[in-house]
Amino acid sequence: MTRKMLSLLSAVLLAGSAQAASTSSTARAPNATELQRQTARFAPVDIKVDLSSLPDNERRALAKIVQASRLMDSLFLRQSWAGNETLLLDLLKDDSKLGRARLHAFLLNKGPWSRLDHNAPFLPGVPSKPEGGNFYPAGASKADLEAWVKSLPEDQRQEATGFFTTIRRDTDGEFISVPYSVEYQGELGLAANLLREAAELTTQPTLKAFLSKRADAFLSNDYYPSEVAWMELDASIEPTVGPYEVYEDEWFNYKAAFEAFIGLRDDVETRKLSKFSGELQELEDHLPIDPKLRNPKLGALAPIRVVNSLYSSGDGNKGVQTAAYNLPNDERVAAEKGTKRVMLKNIQEAKFQRVLKPIAQVALPVKERKDVSFDAFFTHILMHELMHGLGPHNITVNGKETTVRQALQASSSAIEEAKADISGLWALQYLVDKGVIGKEMERTMYTTFLASAFRSIRFGVGEAHGKGIALQLNHFLDTGAVKVNKDGTFSVVPGKIRESVTSLTKQLMELQAQGDRAAAESLMAKMGVVRPEVQRVLERLKKVPVDIEPRYVTAEKLTLEYAGSSNGATR
Repeated sequence: MTRKMLSLLSAVLLAGSAQAASTSSTARAPNATELQRQTARFAPVDIKVDLSSLPDNERRALAKIVQASRLMDSLFLRQSWAGNETLLLDLLKDDSKLGRARLHAFLLNKGPWSRLDHNAPFLPGVPSKPEGGNFYPAGASKADLEAWVKSLPEDQRQEATGFFTTIRRDTDGEFISVPYSVEYQGELGLAANLLREAAELTTQPTLKAFLSKRADAFLSNDYYPSEVAWMELDASIEPTVGPYEVYEDEWFNYKAAFEAFIGLRDDVETRKLSKFSGELQELEDHLPIDPKLRNPKLGALAPIRVVNSLYSSGDGNKGVQTAAYNLPNDERVAAEKGTKRVMLKNIQEAKFQRVLKPIAQVALPVKERKDVSFDAFFTHILMHELMHGLGPHNITVNGKETTVRQALQASSSAIEEAKADISGLWALQYLVDKGVIGKEMERTMYTTFLASAFRSIRFGVGEAHGKGIALQLNHFLDTGAVKVNKDGTFSVVPGKIRESVTSLTKQLMELQAQGDRAAAESLMAKMGVVRPEVQRVLERLKKVPVDIEPRYVTAEKLTLEYAGSSNGATR
């Protein structure tokens, strides 16, 4: 049994309360060879981070943070499906070749469904992946929940559609909102204790403040103070631990899933990118949308952190790996304080070398492959994350204040990912024209993005990023900004790409501002698909990894080094 398996098992056992798995699928499950072929699409990469500059007390604090982060795996498994924990324990008992292949696939996908294959089940007897996850009562329909939410007074409606509650039934069978602090009190209590121990060990004031306030949030369900503390965090250790992304709630995109990203800050790279924070208001002021939709005053804080990833878990380590993120998602925090962008540089480097460069050899003509650069890849990912914070967020629909996320519901994630991608290209061009970024970026950024589009679309159009990139690629083809060559490769058309980028940026942001759910769903149904010319390239990429499978070797060594250590307390 690998250390990865042991760490996930320990989190599940520590968390306790596994729930029984319901079964209904009758499709033939893949055999060991087929499962190994599925998991081989992820290239194993050892993730190592130099901890030599950290004093002993900070290393001990870091070990505690990693321990707390492991609990996010257990929470995420339960949020995805009520049967996951029981199923994992059953898988661990099977040491056959097939059993080991099934366990490996389960750990990669954080559940029994292949996230690269439209959530097709790969284990016998499991149901279809529940679109509402385990955030809503078993047997409840989406329509029933929508009707219930509409019947509630405004304060109760905000709670029911908020990030940090599940919906359950009371003893009379009526729907009720349950705070995460109650629903997951066992795991969150353990995580809070570990974060408080870490806070006592560190001597970095802003790290101590964040860890303490996040521990409080786990128990109170009030995340606002800790989100502000996270925005103000300025330390060598950069932890992100808690409920954040809403992708797992495919019904409404309301409910936040637990995850963790633990990194060590790269001071040199962080300083190099800090100049972009000062450009955000100007970018907002020049967005190619109706001026009245622009935000005249963004949140005051817009920190950028470049880190080397030490460990990730939960929603942050399922299937395709996160390369960067822009948080918090809470619209109130974003409006009042801003958002932070965190770049996982070592993860991006691994993706570029193991995935993007081989894709370029297949998807692009020979003469254009030289224009695929890590600098363009890295900088566009940054702009993608920056642009998540720009454009419409808090909107008014039919005279009622709401958010883009609540108005567009399930389609909001794919629309938002597409918006961040395409407006990120728009912003890069704006900053090149202004002279903030060197002119050489103009030569590489569009071609690098085109190659990366084939990387992202392989995540599957059932996933927000893959669906969003399909929309963009089809838009480029329809507007003539990208052409298909006689040999089946794809090329950027320089004279048309800028206008195409601008027009799609405008279309998506104005759709968000309107909060038109029907229009969003119609657009994604029409454009979020894989066309035959794209599929032919994808067929030729079958030997190229889809993504990486990180092996957090430094984190494993660290936790073994300080296993059982405590700063005055024994648990």
